[in-house]
Amino acid sequence: MEFDERLERAIGRGERARAAKGRQQADKTLSEEDLKNNHLKARLDLSEHIEACLRKLADYFPGFRFQTLVGEDGWGAKISRDDFQGGRREAENRYSRIELVVRPFRSTPIVEVAGKATVRNKEIFHRNHFQFLSDLDLESFRELIDLWVLEYAEKFAAEN
Repeated sequence: MEFDERLERAIGRGERARAAKGRQQADKTLSEEDLKNNHLKARLDLSEHIEACLRKLADYFPGFRFQTLVGEDGWGAKISRDDFQGGRREAENRYSRIELVVRPFRSTPIVEVAGKATVRNKEIFHRNHFQFLSDLDLESFRELIDLWVLEYAEKFAAEN
C-alpha cells in the first residue's frame, strides 16, 4: 500500500471519529424541556426519600413534628421540636430541627440538595450538595441524604 492511500485512510478515520464525537455531544446536549423534566423526576425521587428518612427519624425520637416543605426554596421535609428545660435559675427553651430540601430548577442544569440541622440551639450543619443533570447519580444523592440524617440522629442522641 502506498503512502498516499494510507494517508487518505488515516484522514478518513479522523473525520469519522470527529463526526462520531459530534453526535455524542449532540446526544449529551439536552433541550431546556428535557433538563426540566429530568430535574422534576430527580426532585420527586429525592424529596420522597427525604420524607421517608425524616419520618423514620421522628419515629425514633418522640416529640418531633414532621412537616412537608413545598415552596420557592425547594421541596423536601423537616422535623422539629422544642424542649423546655427548667432549672434553679431560668427556664430555657431548646430548639432542635433538621430540614432537607431539593432546590428548584434554575438556569444552571443541576440538582441541588440543601440541609440545615440544629440540636438544642447549636447548629450542627448547613450544607449544599449538587450534581450536573448530565452526570446525575440519584443513588449517591440518596446515600448522602442517609448520611446527613444518620449524622443528625447521632448528634441528637448524644445531646439528649
